[in-house]
Amino acid sequence: MPMHIIPGTGSLGARVEGLDLSQPLSDETLAELIQALGRHGVLKYPKQKLTAAQLKAFSERFGELEVNVANAYQEPGMPEVMILSNIVENGKPLGLADAGQDWHTDMSYNRMIAFTNVLYGVQIPHRDGKPLGNTEFCNMHAAYEGLPEMWKQRLEGMTATHDFNKFWEMMRREKGSTRPPLTEAQRAAKPPVSHPVFMVHPITGKRVLYANPGYAIRINEMSQEESDDALAFLFAHQLKAEYRYANLWEVGDVLMWDNMGTIHNAVADYLPSEPRYIKRCQVAATRFFHADGTPRASNQALVSA
Repeated sequence: MPMHIIPGTGSLGARVEGLDLSQPLSDETLAELIQALGRHGVLKYPKQKLTAAQLKAFSERFGELEVNVANAYQEPGMPEVMILSNIVENGKPLGLADAGQDWHTDMSYNRMIAFTNVLYGVQIPHRDGKPLGNTEFCNMHAAYEGLPEMWKQRLEGMTATHDFNKFWEMMRREKGSTRPPLTEAQRAAKPPVSHPVFMVHPITGKRVLYANPGYAIRINEMSQEESDDALAFLFAHQLKAEYRYANLWEVGDVLMWDNMGTIHNAVADYLPSEPRYIKRCQVAATRFFHADGTPRASNQALVSA
C-alpha cells in the first residue's frame, strides 16, 4: 500500500496511512515526511508494531537523538528510548510521568533546540470508551499570523531568554511534588539561552512565535515590566482555541510533532489505576542548525543531518 498523508480538518495534524515504521525509510519518503511535519505540525501513524530498536531507528533518521537526564526511565541498553508511564511495579515506577506539565515546547532552554518528539503508545488508558492522557497542541505558525500588526512590528528582531529552571520550579510547585531545587551545578549545566521571539521555521520558511510559557522568562530588549506584560500577552494569545488541536491516543499509535512550530501539553486526566505506557525518542534540530545555533544551508536539511 502506498503512503498517504491525510490532513485533519483544523490548522494542525495529519494521519499517515500505508507506512510500516518497522521498515527502513527511503530518502524520498523521509523528505516527504519532513515537509509534512513542517506543514501539519503533528503526524499520527496508526496501528504500528515496533520494538524499541525499530522506534529508535525510525526516529534517528530525522536527526540526532537526545539522551534524557532521567536515566532511570530508559529502555534497558538503549538510553535514547525513554519510558513515559504511571505504572508502578514492586514499589518502583516503570517510567517518568509526563502529564500535568502545562504548555511548553521541548528543549527551547538549549542552544540546540528540539526538532521532533516521536512517541509510541503501548498502553493507553480509557474510561467510558474514551482515551485518556491525550496530547494537546497549539500552532505557532498560526499564532504568529494572528498577532496584531503592532506586536509583529514591536517584537521583530527581539530575542527571549529561555530557562530550564522556570519549568523545574513550576513542577516543584505541583501538589505532592518531592523535587528538590536545582543545585548550582545543575543550573550551571543548563544555563539560560536566548532565541528569536519570531523564528524563521527552517522547513516552511515562515515565521513562528517561539516564546513558550514553559521556559521563556524575559524579552531581552525590553525593561522587566515591559517584558512581563509582553510575555503575558503572548502566552495568552498562543493558547487561543482556533490554534489548538488535540490528539486522541490509541494503542499502536506513533505520534510525532514539530517542536519548532507547535507547543504542547499532556492532559493529566487519568488515575494511577489507569495504566499508561509510552516509549519516546526526542530528536534535536541538528538537521537544521549548527551546534552554535546558526542555520544550516537549506539544501542540507531534507535528507542529511
